[in-house]
Amino acid sequence: MVKTTQPTKQRKRMHQAPQHNRYKRFSAPLSSALKSSHKTSSVPVRSGDTVRVVRGDYKGFEGKVTRVDRKKYRIFIEGVSREKVDGSTVFVPIHPSKVTITHLDLGDKWRKEILKRKGGISEKAELAKEQVVEDAEPQPEPPKKKRKTRKRRRRTTLESGGK
Repeated sequence: MVKTTQPTKQRKRMHQAPQHNRYKRFSAPLSSALKSSHKTSSVPVRSGDTVRVVRGDYKGFEGKVTRVDRKKYRIFIEGVSREKVDGSTVFVPIHPSKVTITHLDLGDKWRKEILKRKGGISEKAELAKEQVVEDAEPQPEPPKKKRKTRKRRRRTTLESGGK
């Protein structure tokens, strides 16, 4: 994904990234229970997920994600707020890498498909494997294609007598 080692170029690409690339950077690790059930280690955070803060001043807080700010790469969580001088409360923005997902919102069919794909083997693939094991007849190998050989041109230089 990273095509350069220069920090300035990496920062520039991060802040000028299109929305579909920013989505992938919102990935957060799953809790150990979710890791074992979904067979994947991380998933992008969405609003509606329940997360636990693992770093910073709000470490240990758990709540639902209320808003995802893709422009500033931050998420807002219920219960993680501070009181301003005038008495109003505002949500504290938190980077998605500083949380773990404890409960996934699976109301979206697309997200279920993503989890199946990321988890490796789906139900259909398991059924196909079982059928292949039952039909253990050796298949004849397809004939190998012959590679075409190309004629090589000899490069001539002025020193070797070429024009």
